[in-house]
Amino acid sequence: MRMQVLSFCHSTTARCFLPDLIIFFITCSLHRLESARFKVVGPDQPVIATVGEEIVLPCHLSPKMSAENMEVTWFRSQLSPFVHRYSDGKDQYGQQMSEYQRRTELFKDGLTDGNVALRIFNIRPSDEGQYSCFVQEGMDYEEAQLELKVSASGTAPHISVEDYQDGGIRVVCRSVGWYPQPEVLWRDASGQHLPSLSETNSKEANELFDIENSIVITENSHQNLSCVVKSTHTNRKKESTLFYISAAFFPKANPWMVALSVILMIFACFIGITIYLFKIKGKLTAELGWRKLAAPLEKVECDLNPDTVHPHLLLSVDCKSVKWLFTRLDCLDNPKRFEYERCVLGYEGFNSGRHYWEVEVGHGGYWAVGIARESVRRKGEIIFSTEEGIWAVGHWGNQYLAVTSPRSPLALKQVPKRIRVSLDYEVGKVAFFDADKGVLIFTFPPASFAGEKIHPWLWVWDLQSQLRLCP
Repeated sequence: MRMQVLSFCHSTTARCFLPDLIIFFITCSLHRLESARFKVVGPDQPVIATVGEEIVLPCHLSPKMSAENMEVTWFRSQLSPFVHRYSDGKDQYGQQMSEYQRRTELFKDGLTDGNVALRIFNIRPSDEGQYSCFVQEGMDYEEAQLELKVSASGTAPHISVEDYQDGGIRVVCRSVGWYPQPEVLWRDASGQHLPSLSETNSKEANELFDIENSIVITENSHQNLSCVVKSTHTNRKKESTLFYISAAFFPKANPWMVALSVILMIFACFIGITIYLFKIKGKLTAELGWRKLAAPLEKVECDLNPDTVHPHLLLSVDCKSVKWLFTRLDCLDNPKRFEYERCVLGYEGFNSGRHYWEVEVGHGGYWAVGIARESVRRKGEIIFSTEEGIWAVGHWGNQYLAVTSPRSPLALKQVPKRIRVSLDYEVGKVAFFDADKGVLIFTFPPASFAGEKIHPWLWVWDLQSQLRLCP
């Protein structure tokens, strides 16, 4: 084809060369479209993820065929450096973007069915944007694009009465920990929107937004006032209401009324502080009570059960420690074995009494320790939560979390080296302590185990992490 076009153009005028060349390239393009063996299909709508959690970016081949011997590359603006690459039957990390290292995973079990979806752990605001799913086999290649939107719902708005301004009272609404920058609305008792006076937004080191929005209310408009903070990605919103403000608080020409207003405000602050201190006292009393309850717990000797260990985990000879392997072990098929998540259960199961054991956690990037019901799912994807039958705390990338729904960040003053797992079966209490400092890390709400056996549970996901049951 190429020689024919060149000889034809050589024997004709220069005026014919350009149209024939265009026809040649169109013919080649149509030939390539007709010969494509597959298409790469992604979602039509943006995928929305939550900061700190994990997300799956869907992508598959059509028609359905195996992608085990193909090259799969997930990338942002350019093929290299990439987000994740799979070729020659394994993951390639040589030119992976530094911000995605140890945070991505291709669904290997689905490759035979053409599923090339990508899981990203510990979502960050910087992960937001366009992604390309590029699949190549020989000279054939196709790609699909999708958009990832990242969202973080911050704290409930806090409304405070600040000072006098413009003949009224300035009221401020504050909230922290949002992404992207949220929308702030003021509403009156009838639901009508009110214009705000000013707004200040700041982006913190963790890329999340803190907002401060103010409004001035006058004596003629003093009534219930609500501040609504709403995410622009998910339309999730959080709202707080300031109930009726007495006319006595508004500025008057009479100095005695002004003095009375100040006294009332001081009195209100005193009541608020008193209530706050009583709440703190109640929390401290509850915590001390739990520690007293935890004191007589029986320390138990635990071993890990090889029948339950995931093929990517390696147990020590004494069945006390476990670490992650890059290669998959050839294990016997066992209905008790975890096949998807890198988990292992303890031999011992408890259906009564008060017990505790300790785990050395080291300084790895992705691990979790806790307890699980004997009926916890072994096959397929598991959502770590109490509803799934798992009570645990762990370390995901750069933060400590408890596996509540949604997950609860743990504010730790010191990084624990050993974690004590405490179980009071009859009461349904599960608590975690820094074993060296004796400091409470987290307590789950009371649960009902309904007579089912409860086992020690460990999860390891990266090469840096190694967990060991303390003898």
